Amino acid sequence: MSTATSTVRRAAVVLAAVSALALTACGPTEDDASGGAASPTAASPTKSSPPATPAPSAKPTKPTTPAKPTASPGKGSPADPDHDVFPCSTFDVKFTASLAEPTTGSYLLKITNKGSKACRALGHPVVTFGALDGQATERGSAPGIEDALRLAPGASAYAGLMGGGNDGKGKTVDSIAMTMSTESDLAQKPLKASTPGLYVSPDRNSVTAWVGTAEDALSL
Repeated sequence: MSTATSTVRRAAVVLAAVSALALTACGPTEDDASGGAASPTAASPTKSSPPATPAPSAKPTKPTTPAKPTASPGKGSPADPDHDVFPCSTFDVKFTASLAEPTTGSYLLKITNKGSKACRALGHPVVTFGALDGQATERGSAPGIEDALRLAPGASAYAGLMGGGNDGKGKTVDSIAMTMSTESDLAQKPLKASTPGLYVSPDRNSVTAWVGTAEDALSL
């Protein structure tokens, strides 16, 4: 065999081998051809989203405390600041009498709360005349106990004792005695006051209820 022919054959063998290798590289693998699982490939890592910031929770509201029911304070109830204000007695007050009208012999009576607690000046004063029997009649009306004049410590109340001209039927006295109306059976010590020349005549001497001013006491 010639040299040229050998060279051609070698070239053909090399070309066939190269072709076979190319086909093997490009063809499916045995696993692929048989339907086997493909070799796992690494998944591209996904960029994780930052955690969502939780919405701020609503600030808890402080529970409303229900208002306490308030009852309208009535007289004598604990809510009434005057529920323990009792009637004034002669143990609670100082007493004076001063001549208010010489022509009629009228006197202004005055009491002053000398205690440390308030009291109420109830009704009319009970006025007697020296050693004479009887007492002054009540002039006009007086408020009830719930509306009676309230005397704070040091406060005063007034009443007018009406006299009268000498009608020849009465007598003159130089002093009077007074006790307070308390609407109770409390025994009181009468308070005395000087009343020089006071003429006392049956049914002519009257006394007003306790009021807040001297002017009112003498005009009733």
